[in-house]
Amino acid sequence: MPNVAIIYYSSTGTNEATARAVAEGAAAAGAEVRVRLVAETAPAAAIDSNPKWREFVDRTAKEPRATADDLSWAHAIVFGCPTRFGNVPSQLKQFVDTLGGLWFQGKLANKVYAGFTSAMNAHGGQESTLLALYNSIYHFGGYIVTPGYTDPSVFGAGGNPYGVSVTTGQAGNGPTEADVGHAKYLGKRVTEVAAKLVG
Repeated sequence: MPNVAIIYYSSTGTNEATARAVAEGAAAAGAEVRVRLVAETAPAAAIDSNPKWREFVDRTAKEPRATADDLSWAHAIVFGCPTRFGNVPSQLKQFVDTLGGLWFQGKLANKVYAGFTSAMNAHGGQESTLLALYNSIYHFGGYIVTPGYTDPSVFGAGGNPYGVSVTTGQAGNGPTEADVGHAKYLGKRVTEVAAKLVG
C-alpha cells in the first residue's frame, strides 16, 4: 500500500485538525501515513499577539517537523495551510522552496498530490490558495488528485472541488463535522489513486 505524507502549516490548530482527518481517511484506506508540521518562521512578537497562536506553537514544539525525506518517502503528498490574502502562507512556501534538490533529481515527479486550506470567511481565498499551491505541483511533475464532485461529503462541506476548505468564522472555530468528513474522503481518494500507481 502507498505511503502518504501530510505536510501542513497551522497557526492556531484548524489545519492541524484537518491534517489529522486526512490522515485518518488515508490510514483507513490502507496507507502508511506521516503527518508533519512545517517549521514556524514568524517572529515571536507576531506569535505572542494571538494567544491561540502562542498556545499552538508551544503545544506542538516537540512534534516532528516536515523534511524533504518525508516527500522522498511518500507516494502521495497532501499539503495543507491557511490562506493568506488568497495565497499560500510564507511558512509553507518557505518549506516548498527548499525542495529544489529533490525536484532536480526527479524525486517529486510521478507522485499524487492534493491540498486543503482554511480561512475566516466563506469567500476568503480558499480556492485561490489551493490553485496557487498546485502551481508548484505542475513544476514537480506530480499528479493532482482533487476531490472533485465524486462523493456526497464534498457537497456536505460546501462543495469545493479543488480540495478541502474550512471556514472558521471570526471565533476561529475548527473544522465542522462535514469538513472532517470531506477531509477523510480526500485522504481515502488520494490513497486509492496512489495505490494504483504503486501497484
